[in-house]
Amino acid sequence: MEQYYYNHMDKQRQAAYHGILQGITSLADEFQIPALDGEDLYNVFFQLRLDHPEIFWVTGYKYRYYKDSPNIIFIPEYLFDKGKIKEHQKAMKSRVEKLVRPAQSLSEWEKEKYVHDFICQNVHYDKLKKAYSHEIIGPLGHGVGVCEGIAKSVKVLCDALGVWCIIVISEANPEKKIKYRHAWNIVKIGKTYYHLDATFDLSLSKTLTRHDYFNLSDDAIFRDHEPGPVMVMAPGVTPWMPTSVGESFVPMGFSPTKDSKQKGKKGLCVLSSKKKKPFLFHWRGGYLTREILKELLIGIEEAAKEKGKQAKVSLNWMQAVLCVEFEDMDMVVAVPMQNSDDVDNVEIEQANEGELL
Repeated sequence: MEQYYYNHMDKQRQAAYHGILQGITSLADEFQIPALDGEDLYNVFFQLRLDHPEIFWVTGYKYRYYKDSPNIIFIPEYLFDKGKIKEHQKAMKSRVEKLVRPAQSLSEWEKEKYVHDFICQNVHYDKLKKAYSHEIIGPLGHGVGVCEGIAKSVKVLCDALGVWCIIVISEANPEKKIKYRHAWNIVKIGKTYYHLDATFDLSLSKTLTRHDYFNLSDDAIFRDHEPGPVMVMAPGVTPWMPTSVGESFVPMGFSPTKDSKQKGKKGLCVLSSKKKKPFLFHWRGGYLTREILKELLIGIEEAAKEKGKQAKVSLNWMQAVLCVEFEDMDMVVAVPMQNSDDVDNVEIEQANEGELL
């Protein structure tokens, strides 16, 4: 288990962190810790819960202080009564052990993908933002969560599988149209750090497991994420390479005028063997401009017509991922894509932006 935030604190904050961890683990009603000012105390408590997302039963606190005392009295606010907490602890421990058991013999990368795919296939975003959705008990116990609870669940499962993982919190940035604070993960596979945002991926589709935000570099993730106060930089990372049928990358050096039609045909060939399964198309040939997108759409549309089908295209433009579905002509109204204005007809996908934490 990586205690990233603890390792970046000074000794006084570490002492308070350790005291809080001992107190809430033992379910104490109140206990003494070294005195910190209000902001420092909040940060220590918040970061402790990022290092230890398995501690899901305490979400707030109060404190008392006395003049000239080197200590304060910390009073945790538990989410459940103590009897219920112990029941939930036992259930969560058993649940995590059961979930990770099938992945124990996998490689680091396979373990990470196993965790990501489990979240995307079994958790729904909680628009009501219930209190437990911010903790692992939401995604792992009830199948619902918000970005904070989902990122915590990813870390708990990665910790159990021995995969280095931390939780990152970012601030809002209205100038970049990032409206909310957001939480995601950074993992270390081998000697390389990657960004992993299961919340954004699960929000893109209810039927398809997406990997738009799986193992991204700094440059890629910060197209639609705001850097947080704590960043483990991952420059120059090569994004994950797909291994399953139905996903494809376009490599660097790709010529849209020469190769786009062939790529569209290749996508259709894959899909024709998997009826009605969408084809995910990850563009990795540089910045996806409107001109390149137009060429890709022309190639996809022409390939579809050769098979008597119609292409329906949606686009995660920030991460340059196209989702292509091929349907019979009599099922949809054909929309020609040969004109420049047709780029505007592509459905733009919007990943979940996060929440107010």
